[in-house]
Amino acid sequence: MRHGTWLALPIAVAVLLTLIGISPAQAAAGPYTALGDSYSSGVGTRTYYSDSGSCYRGPNAYPVKVAARLGAPLTFAACSGARVPDVLNQLGSLNASTTLVTVSVGGNDAGFADVITQCALPWPWTCTTDINNANNYIRNTLPGTLNNLYTQIRTRAPNARVVVVGYPRLFNGEECNLGARISRSEQSALNATADLLATTIAGRAAAHGFRFVDVRSAFTGHAVCDDVEWLNGLSDPVRESYHPNTAGHTYGYTPLVANALSAAVTQA
Repeated sequence: MRHGTWLALPIAVAVLLTLIGISPAQAAAGPYTALGDSYSSGVGTRTYYSDSGSCYRGPNAYPVKVAARLGAPLTFAACSGARVPDVLNQLGSLNASTTLVTVSVGGNDAGFADVITQCALPWPWTCTTDINNANNYIRNTLPGTLNNLYTQIRTRAPNARVVVVGYPRLFNGEECNLGARISRSEQSALNATADLLATTIAGRAAAHGFRFVDVRSAFTGHAVCDDVEWLNGLSDPVRESYHPNTAGHTYGYTPLVANALSAAVTQA
């Protein structure tokens, strides 16, 4: 076969796959495991698989959408409320054949949900001490727990592309939820904690050679109280509060995570 014919074959295959609706990246996708907490499981989207129990895994969560976009078989291990020790128990499916891994964790370890709850209490309650305690945990304790987790992930999935997924800033400075009194100064402090969490997680991810997906910019203009919210404010049921809604998963998380993973799929 002539050299030019060899070069034409991959192009012809790519064109054929495109014509039948399958991209070359999709055709090459391997097993994908989604680890993490409620921001990965889909809390906030209000629709959940009946067999997911208190993990609240849902079809509108970004791991499901990313898996569909890449054509990757998904092991959906993320669970609402997970801390780093819980994610260590989610690693059972990882092995040398695992191609793609995403993980989001750290917010619950710092007690971020409890801090927001305290901030939402009516005057004269304040949450300055709670925010300071969360920040101290993020600075002094979280890095070590993440190091252990990331080492375990790499050991179990030595050939996987691992993407660590961050958290958005929740607030825009407006007070629109009558049932949750979170002042402008408290919102600013909570956003600063989100920034600290992002830089801390990003640093540990980079130290382990993992890609970090920073979603803060994507959610700018779509925070709680913005005209087009990608994040729920105080909600009923309460568990839906301060989590990405379906739009947040669809337009905020999914494109960024899919792009971060697609390089591994294309290479495969």
